[in-house]
Amino acid sequence: MIISKWGNSLAIRLPAQVVEQLRLKEGDDIEIQVADKKHFSVRKKPSLQDRLESLRKFRGRMPADFHFDRSELNER
Repeated sequence: MIISKWGNSLAIRLPAQVVEQLRLKEGDDIEIQVADKKHFSVRKKPSLQDRLESLRKFRGRMPADFHFDRSELNER
């Protein structure tokens, strides 16, 4: 990848393989996280529709081993 000037910012072009793998299209939001000096990861941000769908699937179900202790939460 080559870094290019884009207005006052710097930009990179994503290889076609990355675009295809993440199913990216123009206008998509992505997150780039730096792993170390030589590595980073690119992730497509979930859309509002994707987030709503995951909330619908969740339906307030907690793992079987989940324990809520109000007293413990309010301890100071």
